[in-house]
Amino acid sequence: MVITRRWAVFLTAVGVWTWLIWPRFALAIYRDDRSFVDGAPAAFFWIHALLIAASLTIGTVVGVLGVRAWRASGRRRIAEESVAGTPSRPQD
Repeated sequence: MVITRRWAVFLTAVGVWTWLIWPRFALAIYRDDRSFVDGAPAAFFWIHALLIAASLTIGTVVGVLGVRAWRASGRRRIAEESVAGTPSRPQD
C-alpha cells in the first residue's frame, strides 16, 4: 500500500493529537468524584481507564504508521529521482 506524504502528515498529527488530549482527560477522570468509592476505584474509573488505554494504543499505532509512511515516501522519492537520472540532492 502506498500512502502519500499528505496522508502521512495527517496520520502523524492524529497520533500527536491523541497524546495531547487523552492524558488530560485521564487526569480529569482521576480527579472526578465518581472515580473512587470508599478509596477503591469504581466502575466509572475502570471503564474510562480502558477507553483511555485503547485510544492511546490506537493513536500510537496511527502515529507510528504516519511516521513510517513519511519516511517511506522520502525513500520512494529518492529512488524515483535516481531512476529518472535526476540528482536527488542539489550539487555544489
